[in-house]
Amino acid sequence: MHRLAQINMVLIGTTHPGNIGAAARAIKVMGLERLSLVNPENYPSPEARARASGADDVLSEAPVYGDLDGAIGDAQLVFGTSSRSRGMKIPMLDMRQAADKMSVAIKQNQQVAMLFGKERYGLTNEEIQRCHYLVKYPANPEYPSLNLAAAVQLAAYEIRMQCGDFVQGDKVPPLEKNPLQICNAEKMQSFYQHLFSTMEALGFLSHDNHASMTEKFRMMFNRMEIETHEMDMLRGFLSAINKNLKK
Repeated sequence: MHRLAQINMVLIGTTHPGNIGAAARAIKVMGLERLSLVNPENYPSPEARARASGADDVLSEAPVYGDLDGAIGDAQLVFGTSSRSRGMKIPMLDMRQAADKMSVAIKQNQQVAMLFGKERYGLTNEEIQRCHYLVKYPANPEYPSLNLAAAVQLAAYEIRMQCGDFVQGDKVPPLEKNPLQICNAEKMQSFYQHLFSTMEALGFLSHDNHASMTEKFRMMFNRMEIETHEMDMLRGFLSAINKNLKK
């Protein structure tokens, strides 16, 4: 199995089953393997199978999740497709720049997820908060609407072009020596739950500021790419606060 299997293409709330099948085809054509589905509206579906056009293996092996956190739990690096940042402080890249960062990540043996939102309105603000980077396609500003499956195809193409040396004959690139042990999304989500509950216990979070403060803290820690040993220190610190609060 080549390292492109470390890249997980995640479709969220997909409305049209044909787009799921077409996305599976796009992924397989470019040598990627992983497709994950989060709450698809109409799946499984004969239409999805028909549009897959021979990529039945990618489709059959695609897990279906009830929430986004389950789909990206193993990912250390998460990208989301969006035409704008919506005021959040998340770096915005084009797809070629994103593929370059993916190339670096897989050399460090990291898992990567790329998120595609619902066809009608894309990623929600909550879904964007799970991302380290946002990816914007340089579309015609007078007609920027891009079909979901086409967006997956463009992303898969750029990933293959950037990581081409990795996939010729399933060639596996050497891992970097002593790669960084970055926390995955599952560990980060557990940390955020611990952090926010502690902040509530301290009275730092209230009903009025909860949404804005939790968003800002997520953005700040997402930018840090926290290593596992650093997370152990943070969790130990929070546990000490909780222990003293109970006293």
